[in-house]
Amino acid sequence: METVCVVVAEDNVQLRDMVAQYLAEQSGIDVVGTASNGLEALQLIEEKEPDVLICDMIMPQMDGYGVLERLQSMKLARKPGVIALTALGRDDFIARAINLGVHYYMVKPFDFAMLAQRVFEAAGEDRKADMLCMRMQKEEQGTASESLEERIANLFLTVGIPAHIKGYQFLREAVRMVIDQPDMMGRITKELYPGIARRFGTTSSKVERAIRHAIEVAWNRGRIEALDEAFGKNVCSLDDKPTNGEFIALVADRLSVKESA
Repeated sequence: METVCVVVAEDNVQLRDMVAQYLAEQSGIDVVGTASNGLEALQLIEEKEPDVLICDMIMPQMDGYGVLERLQSMKLARKPGVIALTALGRDDFIARAINLGVHYYMVKPFDFAMLAQRVFEAAGEDRKADMLCMRMQKEEQGTASESLEERIANLFLTVGIPAHIKGYQFLREAVRMVIDQPDMMGRITKELYPGIARRFGTTSSKVERAIRHAIEVAWNRGRIEALDEAFGKNVCSLDDKPTNGEFIALVADRLSVKESA
């Protein structure tokens, strides 16, 4: 099975790094370059000739629409499939992007697992056999980490934690660690935060603050009904946000119940 080569063009450095890291961790995807503006993206496309371009529509020097227009005239052996990432959800913006050849238009915040799926789909008709083979292998393997990743992403999307903030990635890792080692809940400050910090090259205090921010974002959106539905019980009120540990335990407990069901 050939690997799908991807270029990520996004001017938000944190989101760009998170997208690149997440995709690089997926089987069958190789992130061959990242760009912070449209001109860098075009240069990478010429050099790497990727199968898929993930492109923000609003970037400095040259925006995503400019990149799409230039792609039309570039002499490439094979033009990449394009996935647009943007905060612009207006119908006219979407129509313009589609007319310029975008395969998928994903409005921020988006689900990382869905983005990975779109990457394979945007890779093109000539990869259908490879894509089908990979999906069959995943179904046969049925690994807990793959299914767990999707469940975490879906739950975070339901409760309103946007995928582009750093706390999303830290929370995702915290939940996985606690599901693997439930007794980790008793060692949050001594082992959980430091373990996440080592993986992401940051500090324990920044991990703690980013997770706190992600929880506050979810609660400030006021979707208490969605929270209750997601966790299958009444959680804290909007005026009584859970601590980091309480929230991680809620999510890990909910996903562990589903896994054992």
